[in-house]
Amino acid sequence: MADLKAKKSGRAITPEMVAALAVEAEAGYDLSLAQRRQVGRPSLDEGVSPRVSFRVTTELYEATRKRADAEGRPMSALVREAVERYVLD
Repeated sequence: MADLKAKKSGRAITPEMVAALAVEAEAGYDLSLAQRRQVGRPSLDEGVSPRVSFRVTTELYEATRKRADAEGRPMSALVREAVERYVLD
């Protein structure tokens, strides 16, 4: 059997767990009872938040990273705020 890894909870997956899951899967699932889970990050607005990608100089990148670290927030939040201020003010 392949190398068994730990579950998300940190508990090791045992061969007994694998066998039980296989029996459950072979019995079949009623997918109408399945719950949809949101995948990915939540939207910043209603619907889908468009992704924006652009290049910057190394100097600007490092300054932005340093400022975000100093403020204790992600670079994306810092850049989003800067663009909002530039475009919307």
